[in-house]
Amino acid sequence: MLDLKFVRDNVELVRERLAARGAVPSAFGELVQLDIEQRAILAEVERLRQRRNELSKEVAELKRQGKSTSDVVARVTAEGPLLNGLEKQIKEKEEILREVALFLPNLPHDSVPVGKSPEDNVEVRRWGAVRRFDFEPKPHWELGEALGILDFERAARIAQSRFAVLKGLGARLERALIGFMLDLHVKEHGYTEVLPPFLVNADAMRGTGQLPKFEEELFKTKDEGLYMIPTAEVPLTNYHSEEILQAGALPLSYVAYTPCFRREAGSYGKDTRGLMRQHQFDKVELVKLTEPERSYDALEEMTQHAEKVLQRLELPYRVVALCTGDLGFASAKTYDIEVWIPSQGAYREVSSVSNCEAFQARRASIRYRPSPKAPPRFVHTLNGSGVAIGRTWLAILENYQEADGTVAIPEALRPYMDGLDRITSS
Repeated sequence: MLDLKFVRDNVELVRERLAARGAVPSAFGELVQLDIEQRAILAEVERLRQRRNELSKEVAELKRQGKSTSDVVARVTAEGPLLNGLEKQIKEKEEILREVALFLPNLPHDSVPVGKSPEDNVEVRRWGAVRRFDFEPKPHWELGEALGILDFERAARIAQSRFAVLKGLGARLERALIGFMLDLHVKEHGYTEVLPPFLVNADAMRGTGQLPKFEEELFKTKDEGLYMIPTAEVPLTNYHSEEILQAGALPLSYVAYTPCFRREAGSYGKDTRGLMRQHQFDKVELVKLTEPERSYDALEEMTQHAEKVLQRLELPYRVVALCTGDLGFASAKTYDIEVWIPSQGAYREVSSVSNCEAFQARRASIRYRPSPKAPPRFVHTLNGSGVAIGRTWLAILENYQEADGTVAIPEALRPYMDGLDRITSS
């Protein structure tokens, strides 16, 4: 959520920064108008309160002088319902203001490149050499099905399209990736491992920005009102909701493996083959809570932590800075890490690392004290995939495939697969 005081004091600047994202949401004009109306009511309330205080003093003076107070008391009594009504209107306006503000995205950081679409994203760096095959490389779905480790047909029979069954060494490879990534981030990067709930309430979804704007993307239980998490960012960030962290507690760094669930509404026709866009997928997620002055250093650090996964797996990738028009709803700045996919001849996203500044903390009420007696401030929250398991799985199959249809296992994963160095047909 945006800082409403900042919006009030910088209306045109906020309008300009929102426009840089593509278009100024209609909610912004509504919010500005509601704020004007609320302040007008508040001014009238303050006037009536001051008048009531003055009349109360007049009543006290009349009593001291032994004079009648009935006329003045009658005036105070007559204005009471008006004042009560206006105070009720202020509370109602505050609730409406908050609801409207929930639909406004975060403001882009000044360093974010201005643009309208992914074509305007800016490449920051590349790592690794793209493999030149001396045979025609196959897509991962052909490789996986031929090896007997990937099954879409039976998954659709069990559930529906955009689900997959991994079996045998395919399931083992998935498990190896999860263990490898968790160990890397815990042992070398200093994150605390968390196993959170995979179902969360609406408050948690509002806290990170999924609700109310993106409800159609979520799977929801019918009776309990719980949502299946689209990413571990939701429970990890909300782990400290409604808290004031004490001085010295920051930064906090968490990592979690979870399955993720997304309806992918509006994405029909995109990546319909294979594992690229599924309703259920595995991910290792990184979340940091930091002091505001450290959050952009933390963004660079988290991006490097996610990159380290691909470096250890020897998968070529590139890092791009998202432009204003491609930023996620809650993000002030985002780096995407894109792994090379041979069958597509393109880099595809395997991680997004974002600094949300105080946007999520304000929604979830996560604050800290800079010093023991200092007033609380909102933390800055950051999140990033560390990294998406399914897309890494398919990138390994495609980048490590051999002409005979077998797939070599990256050296970093062999200890997690009992020393196995190759996946062959089962």
